[in-house]
Amino acid sequence: MWSGDELDLDAYLARIGRPGGSGAAGELRPDLRTLYAVHRAHTAAITFESLDVLLGRPVALDVKSIEDKLVHGRRGGYCYEQNSLLAAALERIGFEVSGRGARNRTRGDSLLAVTHAVLVVTVEGEPWLCDAGFGYQGPREPVPLGRPGAEVQQGEWTYRVRKEEDGILVLCLLRGGVWRDLYAFSPQRYHPVDYVLLNHYSSTHPGSSFIGRVVVHLPGDGVRRALVGRELTLLHPDGLAERRVVGPDELLAVLDREFALRLPERDAAELVRMYPAGD
Repeated sequence: MWSGDELDLDAYLARIGRPGGSGAAGELRPDLRTLYAVHRAHTAAITFESLDVLLGRPVALDVKSIEDKLVHGRRGGYCYEQNSLLAAALERIGFEVSGRGARNRTRGDSLLAVTHAVLVVTVEGEPWLCDAGFGYQGPREPVPLGRPGAEVQQGEWTYRVRKEEDGILVLCLLRGGVWRDLYAFSPQRYHPVDYVLLNHYSSTHPGSSFIGRVVVHLPGDGVRRALVGRELTLLHPDGLAERRVVGPDELLAVLDREFALRLPERDAAELVRMYPAGD
């Protein structure tokens, strides 16, 4: 399903900071301990970013293209790339992986289209939400789906899944003492071909939130970081959000320092040229 057989698993494990080599890869088992370790390492190592969309470049979702960009090129990616890569790795290890399509709920009461890709991984009969592609508010580790309402602590951040009518599940984040919906998804399974269509909308439609601006996120155990447009936000678990404007002259330094993201020289120069200089 996820072309895991085409993935260079050792290179992926090296990219996310786990020991490489065929021996180390062979020791991985499709169990909960491995799922936690891989998910956590992936979200720590691979930055969420959609800079190719801003640069007007196509976003390919075949495994080899994603591997070339996120693994060998040490770039980041957005949800379709991140979770397709994670799905391929988990499938290669031996996990049962299926896709879901989610509606973003972080923008108030607006009913948004299904544009977010998430994964459901079943371990010993229990389903777990896995998502390496929701940016700075997303989970660092798997979240159990079979225990709605149960609070899950991840570092200084707390998540839970709430169940609504028609089998809809909602991932919620506790911030500043208030539970906030992040996204909602149905039991309907999504396949890689479905993500191709969603990716086309997100990377080309004028209404997409990724069009025409920088979007770079990095979740952490403590502070979460996001650069959207010209605004850098440092989000704290208690709800405090520190914000400041980032100018063109410091853009590349901020990407390096705050997000561990370094672009090839040509891409970096083009990005700086496109970056807005004023309000």
